[in-house]
Amino acid sequence: MGLLGVLAFVAALLFSVMVHEFGHYITAKRYGMRVTEFFLGFGKRIWSTQRGETEFGLKGIPAGGYCKISGMTPKEELPVEIQPRAFYKAKTSQKLVVLGAGSFLHFVLGFLLLFILFAGVGVSKVLPTVSQVVPCVPKSAECTPNDPISPAKSAGILPGDEIIGANSVRNMDWEEITPILRASAGKNLSLIIIRDGQEIIINTVPATRVIDGEARGFLGIINEFGQVRENPIEALASSASATRDLFAGSLKALVGLPAQIPSLFGQTFLGEERSVEGLVGIVGVARVSGEAASSGVLTSGEKLATFLLLVASLNIFVGVFNLVPILPLDGGHIAVALYEAVRNKIYRMRGKEIPGPVDVEKLTPITVVVLALLIFLTLLLLFADIFNPINLNI
Repeated sequence: MGLLGVLAFVAALLFSVMVHEFGHYITAKRYGMRVTEFFLGFGKRIWSTQRGETEFGLKGIPAGGYCKISGMTPKEELPVEIQPRAFYKAKTSQKLVVLGAGSFLHFVLGFLLLFILFAGVGVSKVLPTVSQVVPCVPKSAECTPNDPISPAKSAGILPGDEIIGANSVRNMDWEEITPILRASAGKNLSLIIIRDGQEIIINTVPATRVIDGEARGFLGIINEFGQVRENPIEALASSASATRDLFAGSLKALVGLPAQIPSLFGQTFLGEERSVEGLVGIVGVARVSGEAASSGVLTSGEKLATFLLLVASLNIFVGVFNLVPILPLDGGHIAVALYEAVRNKIYRMRGKEIPGPVDVEKLTPITVVVLALLIFLTLLLLFADIFNPINLNI
């Protein structure tokens, strides 16, 4: 199962790459640009086929992919009949759509995976069904003969009871009931319960327990835990909210990335403990996927939910990362296109002749530095994931 999880993650990663490149391909073709190559992987060509003016295929190193659009720079030599279709001659709006399409589809794919998670697989939640009644109000970790009887036991709550409401309000989720319980320490509380298909009312007074300096109501029950599917409307809202949260988390991670490199270096080479909240590479994510798939603790549904969440998170992070305004990332090319648009508008306002397109090849030194940094970080993460992997203990 562990190997299956790793292989499933690799397949999902390659599919995500294909989706990204398809975004560039389909929008470039929509605007009449010529796309000569669409490949998954790098290095030696393994297989390819020609469809129209585009060669589709696979290469030996499954570390990404690319979509080759003619005329990305004005120095590229093109046949006369192709020159009007060059990328650099397109409108700014068209350039931005083509360049941003890859990241956009990452976000769409992440959203769809989250929707499948919420509507089809379900997420693990505390259920309103009572699994166990705690016999006392413990003063320590376990009950002792001197501890008072728990309110749940005194009131006659039984395992299997389903608590559906409180204080005359029915059809409540457990997330809505929990804060009412916590706020009812030493107060009268009326619980609406389904037992053996019949609705009953049980009145009780939750005990008081102080947690982190806060007085909370203690009923004395342990709830069942299971996966809950949402209806499509709820799933759409949950998917949108989760996508927004993952987007914000990805931004925060990217902003804090430089500060994490020293600690990652120590975790890789100095034997420091690897933080589950820290940076992780593709190998590490694949390992986590394999660990989840082989876990004896998680159910099949929980394994699938973990996998979907991993792949959705990865897609949203990659989508955000690709929009960082540095070359050779898509965001760098977007920044160049926006610079050209602003520069050309200023020249028109001043009545000056508009200069030609920006030659991105002149920015090669910056691109080389960025690539070197990315390669360094990739190798550092690779060593960290191999020699000091993150262990989720699942």
